[in-house]
Amino acid sequence: MKNTFFVLFGLLLFSNGAFAQLKAVKYTDGNQKLNGLSIGPKKGSKTKPGILILPAWKGIDAHSKQSAEKLSKMGYYAFVADIYGEGNYPINTQEAGKQSGFYKSNIANYHRRMQLAWDQLVKSGANPDNIVVIGYCFGGTGALEAARAGMKIQGAVSFHGGLGRDASRKNIPITAEILVLHGADDKYVPAAEVAAFQEEMRDSKADWEMIYYSNSVHAFTEIEAGNDNSKGAAYNEKAAKRSWERMNSFLKEVLK
Repeated sequence: MKNTFFVLFGLLLFSNGAFAQLKAVKYTDGNQKLNGLSIGPKKGSKTKPGILILPAWKGIDAHSKQSAEKLSKMGYYAFVADIYGEGNYPINTQEAGKQSGFYKSNIANYHRRMQLAWDQLVKSGANPDNIVVIGYCFGGTGALEAARAGMKIQGAVSFHGGLGRDASRKNIPITAEILVLHGADDKYVPAAEVAAFQEEMRDSKADWEMIYYSNSVHAFTEIEAGNDNSKGAAYNEKAAKRSWERMNSFLKEVLK
């Protein structure tokens, strides 16, 4: 009897753990194969809020996966987007720069890949009227682009993302709420870019907020970046925790 109890208990633990596991999702953009990751909420919700996660410039990584798992525990559907596609995943910073640079310069391609990921998030069970996009670094730029493109989202959160855009593009009204979480010492985003972004937000009549974190440079949420600020990209534990908490309150504010 005792052995039967432990077997049943083990099966229960396994099933609960499996429910919260990331699931590989194959989808396509024309002939290009894409490989995203999906996870459902631990607790169901009638409003079925969803979070679309845009990874940093090297593509889907441990950090984006961890974010998805944490968000599922908080009650959200989450989908980690594959922007680059199978066969195009960077193996070093040079390739990452080339790949991310292509999508920044060919913004319509970036918009399309985000929309395809949004579609997958909805297919997983998320309410299409109750979605927020978040992103890190290159993905943070993407989150802002989702708002600029008028994607069907309630909000966009950028963690240490680039803020620039092609100045020739016209500003259009932005209806999604914007949260920018920014390192106060981020040299990769010059002051002129910050000023232009803020002016864009005003011109677009956006509901936006920008928070600066002291002693923080680029990639302050990324443990893999190390802790040497002089390199321009480094992890800052306090800023990482504070920015996650601020995002959490933002999600509660903008999602139903």
